[in-house]
Amino acid sequence: MSGHSQYKNIMYRKGAQDQKRAKIFARLIREITVAAKSGLPEPDKNPRLRAAISAARAANMPKDNVDRAIKRVAGGEDDVSYEEIRYEGYGPGGVALIVEALTDNRNRTASEVRSAFSKHGGSLGETNSVSFMFNRVGLVAFDQAVGSAEEVFEAAAEAGADNVESTAEGHEITCDPDDFNTVRDALTGRFGDPREAHLAWKPQTTVNVDERHAETLLKLLDALDDNDDVQQVAANFEIADAIMTRLTA
Repeated sequence: MSGHSQYKNIMYRKGAQDQKRAKIFARLIREITVAAKSGLPEPDKNPRLRAAISAARAANMPKDNVDRAIKRVAGGEDDVSYEEIRYEGYGPGGVALIVEALTDNRNRTASEVRSAFSKHGGSLGETNSVSFMFNRVGLVAFDQAVGSAEEVFEAAAEAGADNVESTAEGHEITCDPDDFNTVRDALTGRFGDPREAHLAWKPQTTVNVDERHAETLLKLLDALDDNDDVQQVAANFEIADAIMTRLTA
């Protein structure tokens, strides 16, 4: 498992099973709801809502689901208040993790996240205890089929991005957080809806994890992935392909 994948949204970790698909949709609807409440419930006037809708399209969420969520907010029907919370800590093998959540119950979420860490060889720390090991970036990712590495690089540079990583899996473009909306919109206009587009925590360096710690670390990530309040997880680890093959066989 290569390092660049460690700051991707955890919603993409397990594939598209029916149960996981429902969880993905639930997280996306929550983000759409919060985005619509944070500004006008109109995508063209609300960059965060526009990004949330783009992510929903990339996950193949039915348009009716998106429209209903926005209409509930616009009509004042959704009275649930969500709070954005960030947790930081260490997992097995000294891996640094940042967990971002949207919750309507801070105490419940804190308890569940803390329990996941403690049950799988980790420990939560204070705010900013590990975030200094990461860079905050805007991330826009496309499937490999949208264009060649050269085409994507040229478009990204023209849009004002800082870096492009192209692999067999696709293209990942990063930019300054302040430029995220501009870069995302320019690239969407060129290549269509991205596979993902959001602010992310990119590790400055990575930690190599041995097989013993890797197995427990993946269980911790799965436990966080199963938490409905958790939206994103970033981590700074590397797991050798041979180890991943053995663990997932």
